[in-house]
Amino acid sequence: MRVVGVMFGIMLVILSCSSAKKNSVSKAPNPMLDRMVAQQEFVINSDWASPMVTTSLNAIANSGLLQPGTTINNISLIGNTNFLKIKGDSVFGYLPYFGERRMSGNYGSNDIGISFEGLAEEFTVKKDSIKQEYQIYFEISDKKNSQESYQLRLTLFANLKSRLNVNSSHRTPINYSGIVEAIKVEED
Repeated sequence: MRVVGVMFGIMLVILSCSSAKKNSVSKAPNPMLDRMVAQQEFVINSDWASPMVTTSLNAIANSGLLQPGTTINNISLIGNTNFLKIKGDSVFGYLPYFGERRMSGNYGSNDIGISFEGLAEEFTVKKDSIKQEYQIYFEISDKKNSQESYQLRLTLFANLKSRLNVNSSHRTPINYSGIVEAIKVEED
């Protein structure tokens, strides 16, 4: 019995040392990401949406209306059109929205997604040299409802993954995760 305890202790020490080593490795810089951010030309397509869980979303989950592989706090966007494009000082975006409105939208509108296009306000970019990631923050108004505004915080990681946090003046917050890519030049 004592031998089992000693073996368990040795395994625990070995496993804790290997996980500490993995966490202490710094991430390598990504010159392609650095170039895209410096030129402010990239597009993000999100694979997952993570809305704030509310009683309404719980009711939807309990009704069985969610697609397979999706939960109320992690909704698959694969196959759904969505994007966030930054090109110079302009931003364009369409993101499907899952959550609750706190204030009413446009009368008769059937487009419930987050949609914006134009010049970003309060646009800031910060690079964390240790984590090799970028934090981008900006504000913009809704494309169809100028009374609604969004505050977006975008994190771009060295492995070209992204996390986008969207706070709205009219809706509950939502997060998106996806992949950042260079804008493809269209050939005529």
